[in-house]
Amino acid sequence: MRNAALCLMAGCLLASACVTTGTHEKKIAEMQQITAEHDRAAAEREKALKDQIADLENKNQELDRALQAALAERDALQKSLDDGTALTGELKQRLEKLGQNVDKLTSEKGRLSKTLEDAKLRLEELRKQKLAAEQRAATFRTLMQKLRAMIDAGQLKVVIRDGRMLIALESDVLFDSGKIDLKPAGAAALAKLAPVLAGITDRKYLVAGHTDNVPIKTAKFPSNWELSTARAVEVVRFMIANGMMPQQVAAAGYGEFDPVVPNDTPEHRTQNRRIEIVLQPNLSDLPSLDNIQAAK
Repeated sequence: MRNAALCLMAGCLLASACVTTGTHEKKIAEMQQITAEHDRAAAEREKALKDQIADLENKNQELDRALQAALAERDALQKSLDDGTALTGELKQRLEKLGQNVDKLTSEKGRLSKTLEDAKLRLEELRKQKLAAEQRAATFRTLMQKLRAMIDAGQLKVVIRDGRMLIALESDVLFDSGKIDLKPAGAAALAKLAPVLAGITDRKYLVAGHTDNVPIKTAKFPSNWELSTARAVEVVRFMIANGMMPQQVAAAGYGEFDPVVPNDTPEHRTQNRRIEIVLQPNLSDLPSLDNIQAAK
């Protein structure tokens, strides 16, 4: 009776997990809104940096003019002194003062040039971040389009969580309780998914296994860590066998320590029992060490 009840419950959960076309379109709209907000913020930061650069360039030109005038006057006075035409105490004082002004202007010009260069570097970094964000949004839209049929059928979900793009599959669809052998329905879903991910060649993936907080203690699986890791490895092996390159994908197990909802109801525990395939960021999306140090 208990097994029958569990099966009935699993069937209901699978039925309720199906994502409608409306939900799919809502995910697309949410991603587009996030991209638009990011673009607006990036545009504002870019305009502020451009304004700062223009102001600094104007000041730099003014300093250049003042420096050139001071140098010309100093040279003229020096020539007068060399020619012996105006060897007076007043002329010597003016020459000393001009020398001090030239040194001050030269120092200020150096500081301004450094500030201008820093502003240009920040603007370039902002442009790179904007381009990376646009590329991530394009990858998300492409993934949603290619996986739409599977999303609508409730076989998986594509979501953004904690700034990461990931594909989530319920463990109950993939595995029987306490087992690591793929069920036929789970294998069929992964067989469709693997070629799609293999086609996105500029990304690497982390297959992460997750469990609920119900403990397991067997000779093979002393804890949920071992179970979640073994399931992740099984998925990785299956996806490599179905077209993915070994260099593209890795496995990790989180046990019960990364739940998406509290483990306070059977339904929530079902949600926490899952396999997530996380799209890893490209190294080119991350700021360089030089930029990080310059920001300190």
